[in-house]
Amino acid sequence: MTMSTLRNQFLIAMPHLKDPNFEGTISYICDHGDEGAMGIVINRPLNISLGEMLSQLEIGNTDNASPVYSGGPVQVDRGFVLHSPGRDWQSSMAVSAEICITTSKDILEAMAKNQGPEDSLVALGYAGWGAGQLEEELSNNVWITCPADTGILFHTADAQKVVSALGRVGIDYHKIISSAGHA
Repeated sequence: MTMSTLRNQFLIAMPHLKDPNFEGTISYICDHGDEGAMGIVINRPLNISLGEMLSQLEIGNTDNASPVYSGGPVQVDRGFVLHSPGRDWQSSMAVSAEICITTSKDILEAMAKNQGPEDSLVALGYAGWGAGQLEEELSNNVWITCPADTGILFHTADAQKVVSALGRVGIDYHKIISSAGHA
C-alpha cells in the first residue's frame, strides 16, 4: 500500500479501538515514512503539572499548572515538547511551519524561566508504529486522520480535542458507530 506521509496530521482512534494505550485518543503525527511513524498523544494528561515535573528534574521551581501528557507507551521516561517555532533549541525538528518537536533539556530550562515557546505541550513517551503497521491499521479502519490544527493542539480542552478535530472535517464524533455492519 503506497500512502503519502501523515506527518503534521491528527490520528484519531475510532470508537471500536479498545487498546488501553489508544482508546479515545488523538495523536499528533511528528514523522511518518517507509520505516514507520512516530506521534504524540495530545489528550491524556498525567497527574503531574509542568511545574512539578520541572521541580522534580531540579530545573527550577515554578507554579506552571500546565499538564504533562502521556505521549504514548514507548520510552515513557523520555520527554517531548511540541511547540510553536520562534527559537532554536539543541534538539529540535520542525514538523511543519507552525509546529516543532524538541527533546533537549534547554527548552525545559527556558520554560522554567518563562522564556519558552509561546505555545507548548509537554509529553512523556511517544506512540510508534513499525514499517507498514500504521498503513495496515488505517486500512482496517482503526484510525481517522485529519489535518493538524494548532488551535486544537495547544488551546482546546483535552476532552474536546477529538470532537473538535473531527468537526473540522465534517464528522460528528457522536454519530460514529463502534462496529461495522455486514451485508
